[in-house]
Amino acid sequence: MFKKYLVVFLLSMVPLVELRGAIPAAYGFKVDDPAFNMLWAYIIVAIGNMIPVPFIFFFARKVLEWGADKPVIGKFFTFCLEKGHKGGEKLKEKAGRGLFVALLLFVGIPLPGTGAWTGTLAASILDMDFKSSILAVILGVALAAVIVSVVCLLGFGAWLGIAG
Repeated sequence: MFKKYLVVFLLSMVPLVELRGAIPAAYGFKVDDPAFNMLWAYIIVAIGNMIPVPFIFFFARKVLEWGADKPVIGKFFTFCLEKGHKGGEKLKEKAGRGLFVALLLFVGIPLPGTGAWTGTLAASILDMDFKSSILAVILGVALAAVIVSVVCLLGFGAWLGIAG
């Protein structure tokens, strides 16, 4: 049982996969093993998804700035910084005071390329306040968990009804 929780935890920490892959994996474990506790799985997924966030917020921009003048990675890092600044300025203009809500929705809508990693990186590049950024990301992760769970419940329910 511990291995299943560990898999869910590690999946939730992987960029691009995050809880969008960890929650369906947990539901798959639940189908295979009725003793698998989904409440614990949700807690583990949330913790795993949030562990990298402070590190990304405080260090990702510094790493990009450091690498911007390096021979092999410089062009890509510079591109990321410039793209982030341009996109951030546009988002600031459009969202205004709604930047918190925009970040929350960006993290919360479970599409490829959105999530805690990308949202935190965007908040860092936009020089957003740490506390409000983290709160927006936490609420976005909760929203994404609800959406992914509903989809999983509907999907697994349909699959079990057909295969059952």
